[in-house]
Amino acid sequence: MVSKKVVNQKERTHNMQYGRGHNRFLDNDVPKYVFPEGKMEPRAAYQLIHDELNLDGNPDLNLATFVTTWMEPEADKLIMENLHKNFIDHFEYPQVKDIEERIVNIMANLYNVPDKDDFIGTSTIGSSEAIMLGLLAHKWNWKQMRMKENKPTDMPNIVFGGDTHVSWDKFARYFDVEPRVVPIARDHFTIRPEDVREKIDENTIAVGVVLGTTFTGEFDPVVEINQMLLDLKKTKGLDIPIHVDAASAGYITPFYEPDFKWDFRLEQVKSINTSGHKFGLVYPGLGWLIFRNEHLLPEELKFYVNYLGDEMPTYTLNFSEGSSMVVAQYYNILRLGRKGYGEIVRKMMNNANYLAERLTASGEFEVINGAKHIPVVTFKLKNMDSSKAFDLSYKIRERGWIVPAYSLPPNAQDTTIMRVVVRENFTADMVDIFVEDILNAKKAITNGLSIGKQTDPRKGHSVS
Repeated sequence: MVSKKVVNQKERTHNMQYGRGHNRFLDNDVPKYVFPEGKMEPRAAYQLIHDELNLDGNPDLNLATFVTTWMEPEADKLIMENLHKNFIDHFEYPQVKDIEERIVNIMANLYNVPDKDDFIGTSTIGSSEAIMLGLLAHKWNWKQMRMKENKPTDMPNIVFGGDTHVSWDKFARYFDVEPRVVPIARDHFTIRPEDVREKIDENTIAVGVVLGTTFTGEFDPVVEINQMLLDLKKTKGLDIPIHVDAASAGYITPFYEPDFKWDFRLEQVKSINTSGHKFGLVYPGLGWLIFRNEHLLPEELKFYVNYLGDEMPTYTLNFSEGSSMVVAQYYNILRLGRKGYGEIVRKMMNNANYLAERLTASGEFEVINGAKHIPVVTFKLKNMDSSKAFDLSYKIRERGWIVPAYSLPPNAQDTTIMRVVVRENFTADMVDIFVEDILNAKKAITNGLSIGKQTDPRKGHSVS
């Protein structure tokens, strides 16, 4: 996030410093926004920070996030053992680089790269970086092709839907590419192939397709878009690649719907990103980017440095990067295998479907997406102004639940929905508790009450 200057307000001194009465270990006031002059005991520093972070939400009740918040103790141990290793220092830590290479091969195999293709890939600090790196390569390839044909290179565009993550808009702005956004419809929350076709021309560097949109958890019609692009290649000679944003579904679909063709089995799919820290079941931040062919990553975009003791190619937006999450991903792959991931995914999907059924049966909510492909349930209010979803989001937080409410993208912006991401820790028992709590919260909003039962404080305690 972007942070701004904090102005010192004398009447709010407690916001500017930790008072000496904060805990028994503090002898002096400690400023919050300037470097302290002195030092303090480690226990005092720990307690200051620990107490303040208690104000954060409970990660286990955070139904807004896709991010993994729990790993096994053995994974935690490996993470702690490798926290100090800088991933970029391959000369000092060659085994971590070998582990990354193994995972890239494992992911390419999982995403069905044909045997004849010489894939290439890399780890990233998340799917946002993976998306930008993937699209940057496609822009570079488009530019090189145009230069060979003696055609202008100053007006690249990229086509993606209004249902995409903000990182797509960031790429377009940061790398000077015209975003041609395909709007969703009031009654249809993913993009349509015919609408994508209208946005494409000879300056299109790539088409973005999302598997598991941030807004509703639905899939863009990747098979149909691939066929449309094949027809376009045959009739117009335009060979436009698809980049699949599988941040949410990349560790779900291969195990839950293995026969569904969304990956490198489709001819125009040239690159895929996924998130290790979502359903890859690793803490943040970790992402993966896989290209179908090595030539799709231009040599000019690779950097070779030797001031860490060895010369190896890198393709990242940053330089230094932690090793621990790459190691943690490898732990999960070895520990779980296809069988283990499949079992976890099916449990999450079963619990998500159960949640959708409970919400529908209540008669108080209309389910938009009942976990059709990934364990995400989106819904809106019935018998109440949809804008009340924002009130409901705040109200249910009284019980500790964090559930986002938001408006859909343009053309459907009048629709306000809520979203629950069903992660591994959200069991069927917790579904029952959550549904009871959200129904009580909705009733409280309707009646103007708090969630708790309203009882006369003197009832049962007569005073004469």
